[in-house]
Amino acid sequence: MPAAHATNRPMTRPLLSWGSISTLAVAMLLGHADVSAQNAPSESAIREALEVELPESPAALIAVVGQSPILMGDLTPKIDARLKMVVEQQGRPLTEEEEKFGRVNMLRGLLRQAIQGKMLAESFLLSQVSTQDASKRAEVQRMMHGRARKLFYDNRVPQLLEKTETTDRVELDAKLRSEGASLQAQQREFIDSMLGQMYLNEMVNQKPTVSIFEIQTYYDQNSKEFEQKAAAKWEQLTVLFDRFPTREAAAAALAKMGNKALYGGNMQAVAKESSQEPFASSGGVHDWTQKGSLASKPLEEQIFSLPINEMSQFIEDELGLHIIKVTARRKAGVQSIADVQEDIREILRRKKIAADEEKLVKEMEKKIPVWSIFPQDVEGARPLGKTKMAKQVSETLMQR
Repeated sequence: MPAAHATNRPMTRPLLSWGSISTLAVAMLLGHADVSAQNAPSESAIREALEVELPESPAALIAVVGQSPILMGDLTPKIDARLKMVVEQQGRPLTEEEEKFGRVNMLRGLLRQAIQGKMLAESFLLSQVSTQDASKRAEVQRMMHGRARKLFYDNRVPQLLEKTETTDRVELDAKLRSEGASLQAQQREFIDSMLGQMYLNEMVNQKPTVSIFEIQTYYDQNSKEFEQKAAAKWEQLTVLFDRFPTREAAAAALAKMGNKALYGGNMQAVAKESSQEPFASSGGVHDWTQKGSLASKPLEEQIFSLPINEMSQFIEDELGLHIIKVTARRKAGVQSIADVQEDIREILRRKKIAADEEKLVKEMEKKIPVWSIFPQDVEGARPLGKTKMAKQVSETLMQR
């Protein structure tokens, strides 16, 4: 089987411009909430994507990472599933150009992720065998893959069975294939992920120290992140006008609830039993809600003015009548560093881990050879099909 490759051959039909491709479709295909004129793909980027010739066979080799191949069939199901979802969201079929643009860009993104995952797994295996010969590497690889495979079937498969509401592996595989995956693909991803995570845990400090000085500096430089609007928490009893023949009947029902809560001392119990608002099942408890976010202005006015822990009089809006008890309220302003220092510590901890992981990836790119149909997307990668290693892997796959 010859190594597959992406080429930039001219198309036989005229290429369309950015304006001829739906902005909404491209936003969905790229996974963006919005594609505006400022961040939209350029016409040259669209032209480049439409000129790429993608491999059609699932067995086509699209990348080699160290000694690990990546096949077109490893990624195509995910692309097909995404395209199907975009079509359903748009309510119309994609044009030929939209589908081609989506396939190329999704493949490039998924391939970058797959290559990085393989690089981590390869790096872990190399760290275990050091300078020992190829037979030792193969032995270690079989052992680690065997352990990872056992964990996959012991832990991950039961989770997948429960999540997909299937009863056995055959049914599970069919379900996964209908969603653009497969049990075999899940297993491969699990093994790479597990080995890669082991390498990250081994090479990157997962609990870096964050000093008080760093926390203070971040707080001072990012004060806008910690601005908060006025907010309140409250309990609520409600009757809706559309459930009673008259306003008086609704008021009588609320008065009965209010008296029961007042003399029984438990608004939450009464709310669960009789209230008619969406939060009734959870005791009429409304967690922190920012001022300005409520649809009912009469309710909001009282929520942000009533004394704390006192039951209100009837509050009327267009939907019904309400009794509330505000349980906590906070003013607008900047949160104190004492209130947010643990959040900042976690932010900085994650930043340090991400920086160390990025540095590690850069080092891997120098040590782990990569051949790809999109070599421009990975630092140091070489074009697939033009090296001895890529040809050897391709020939090995043919023999399987």
